[in-house]
Amino acid sequence: MDDVYKSLVNWEVPLAGAGEFAPVAIGGLSVWPPVVLAPMAGVTNWPFRAICRRFGAGLYVSEMVTARPLVEGRAKTLMLAEFGAGESPRSLQLYGVDPHYVGEAVKWLVGEGRVDHIDLNFGCPVPKVTRKGGGSAIPAKPRLLANIVRAAVQGAGEIPVTIKFRMGIDDSLLTYEDAGRVAEEEGCAAVALHARTAAQLYDGEARWEAIAHLKDRVRTIPVLGNGDIWEAHDALRMMRDTGCDGVVIGRGCLGRPWLFRDLADVFEGREPRDPPLLGEVVQIAVEHAALLCEWAGEDQAMRMFRRHSSWYTKGFRGSAKLRARLMRVATLGELEDVLSAVDAAEPFPPEAMRVPRGKTAGRQKVSLPEGFLAERLIDDTPPVHLDIPALAGG
Repeated sequence: MDDVYKSLVNWEVPLAGAGEFAPVAIGGLSVWPPVVLAPMAGVTNWPFRAICRRFGAGLYVSEMVTARPLVEGRAKTLMLAEFGAGESPRSLQLYGVDPHYVGEAVKWLVGEGRVDHIDLNFGCPVPKVTRKGGGSAIPAKPRLLANIVRAAVQGAGEIPVTIKFRMGIDDSLLTYEDAGRVAEEEGCAAVALHARTAAQLYDGEARWEAIAHLKDRVRTIPVLGNGDIWEAHDALRMMRDTGCDGVVIGRGCLGRPWLFRDLADVFEGREPRDPPLLGEVVQIAVEHAALLCEWAGEDQAMRMFRRHSSWYTKGFRGSAKLRARLMRVATLGELEDVLSAVDAAEPFPPEAMRVPRGKTAGRQKVSLPEGFLAERLIDDTPPVHLDIPALAGG
């Protein structure tokens, strides 16, 4: 590894020792390295998953698919539930607020042989979702949460079901212990905690001590940690500090899919390789865009790729001007033309490794329905259905 790069990453964290970590068992799935791609709406479709998979093994979860429109057979939702040819294991995240529709969606997915793993999202903090009582609001009503999880587990049969959630609404209402208890009692195969509250959004540092606390409380199924893994060594540090069984990678892989290669290296006790030169990054980006075109059609794909082009180029010299041009491309050919002008030999700027990407908004006061918390411990009434899933991960 380059000495300059080594000086700027978390190199004080020792590499994994022989036998220090084990594959994480999620039902019948054995995941090694113990790494899961976080479901991110508008991001983790099969073209993005395909790019990430080329850099390393793990469990790669789809973007959120909403239960009710899936049951109703709406074309756009069915498209989001697609997997690439040969993609395995097929992991899908389901979003729902009503036990009936969640159960029916799971039965259909399993009955059609479409999935090998189902994750349920109870961590979305977006106001348009929480103000209706969905997403990260649901764990505040543990009986409703239990009903939804039970319907999914019963509908899944032998297919493992996991749930992902945040610490709670805010510091005055932490719900993650209840969520972990419900998961164990209702037969989930694992839980994942994003160590922030809904009020935090993506602000500040993730509070890994909450992951350690959940691991101490949840004894019978794996606990996965999520939050602020920007480099491979962060994953080792999280697992050592918290005792969690695996890590969930979200914003850290945006524009940096080779993070999964680095993760494979450090878990096998190897030094991670240098990040790619700008020319190699361009090749990855163009391949990603081409896969998006194959999946969604060129016009839609180019609009979808704009955020990715920003993430891929962020931190390189002159990237602000380059991104301004990339935001205007309308065809794959135009994208290739713009990127052909870069200095292919330019090294990856190591100081850009930890630059936040994706959602970076500050804190919020969480919007909830009027009277939502009045009888939260006994109320199991599903909230008004939300057709549109959140545009952010949990």
